[in-house]
Amino acid sequence: MTLSGGTSEEKAAKGGTASPFAANGSLRAPAGEVSGICALPATALAAAIASRSLSSVEVVAAFLDRIESVNPAHNAIVSLRPREEILAEAEAVDRRIATGEAPGPLAGLPIAIKDLSPTKGLRTTFGSPIHRDDVPDADGLATARVRAAGAIVIGKTNTPEFGLGSHTFNEVFGATGNAFDPARSAGGSSGGAAVAVATRMLPLADGSDMGGSLRNPAAFNNVYGLRPSFGRVPSLPAGNVFEASLSTDGPMARTIDDLALLLAVQSGADPRQPLSAGLPDITRDRLPTDRPVRIGWLGDLGGHLATEAGILETCLSALNTLPGCETSPASLGFDPERLWQSFVVQRQAAIAGKHGPLFDDPATRDLLKPELQWEIENGKALSALALHVAGETRTAWHLCLLDLFGKFDFLALPAAQVWPFPIEWRWPQTIAGRPMDSYHRWMECVAPGTLSGCPVLALPAGFCDGLSTGVQLIAPLGREADLLALARRREPT
Repeated sequence: MTLSGGTSEEKAAKGGTASPFAANGSLRAPAGEVSGICALPATALAAAIASRSLSSVEVVAAFLDRIESVNPAHNAIVSLRPREEILAEAEAVDRRIATGEAPGPLAGLPIAIKDLSPTKGLRTTFGSPIHRDDVPDADGLATARVRAAGAIVIGKTNTPEFGLGSHTFNEVFGATGNAFDPARSAGGSSGGAAVAVATRMLPLADGSDMGGSLRNPAAFNNVYGLRPSFGRVPSLPAGNVFEASLSTDGPMARTIDDLALLLAVQSGADPRQPLSAGLPDITRDRLPTDRPVRIGWLGDLGGHLATEAGILETCLSALNTLPGCETSPASLGFDPERLWQSFVVQRQAAIAGKHGPLFDDPATRDLLKPELQWEIENGKALSALALHVAGETRTAWHLCLLDLFGKFDFLALPAAQVWPFPIEWRWPQTIAGRPMDSYHRWMECVAPGTLSGCPVLALPAGFCDGLSTGVQLIAPLGREADLLALARRREPT
């Protein structure tokens, strides 16, 4: 199947880069500084609700007002529930706290769930016309944990169809516009979540990541996105629970403490996911105290990755702002094309296995977008040997990483190879004059992190010509706390 996208010309002369932070030390907001309740971090809001210095009704109403004002320009939040129903839940939270009930860590905070996660009683479309009117009768595990922590689910965040592609558009709700320029892509597949957080429509948001879906939109919208270690955040319903899935749920936020707050709620082993146990504590970091933190800069993988002008420079500039760190060039020590092909094969097999029945059914095949049909067709054609070789490559990459982490505390590379592109494109067909051979090759930079199973943080890196990008930091397996501690060094105290 031949697919068409957009054409990307390398930006020959980028302007100077700008910091991701505003003058007050917070991450830059799209339309200047936001004041009042919506400007406060989620941790501060949760504490204020728990202490009754703010009511949940006040907080929720402020964010609903913000959504009413901002969302029409961006289309980040979809399936928004009726205001009176949401405020009734907020009133119930306030009553429970007033009677002395111990609030959960997210008690009274509004949240919108990514539209790939089932939500009980609330439409869940997966961005697909096939599921346009579906209303689940149970929550997915990630949503259930957020509800149990006391958050109020107000709606969903937009996503590409079945989460495919780092560009948020679908036939049900349309496209989501970038937080800093609605005429540009929000990234994806957690594009709606990233824009909602960046524009202060939500205090924090959940997301998920197979091929950069927490990292690319974070980079495009100047927020944090954390892809946790494999097993840290188990996901149900799931397919084969005895394999190291390429995908995982994770948090997005505007501060590291907010990111840690949601990660703590999402995390924890579940017996239905047998590979979700045994990871280190997420609250204790092991950063070195007797020497600088060593960061290995992988850059464009020795020229393998095509990048638009200004991307590498902006990422390096961000790394240089991390206190107490030494950044030096690092070699991948592995054939990057071999990594990419392993990712592609495993991804196609997973997608064909999950969505193949929709392709086989004549009533639904034509409702699938071309990119999904292409994935399924290729997945169905895979041999057992091809899958075995892809798995062996992932194992070899794991062993290679052990050597790299013997030299460096973290590895770094861009979180996106392009700046946010026009919203009407399906994807960038070329980067710096180099053609992309698939709808997702332009995001190849995320494959090493995905295949590693290690935690990967998308760190806001800066702006160029009013558009933002980010840098990926990869830590050893189970070391989310190290990533959070390192990024926290850059935030105001």
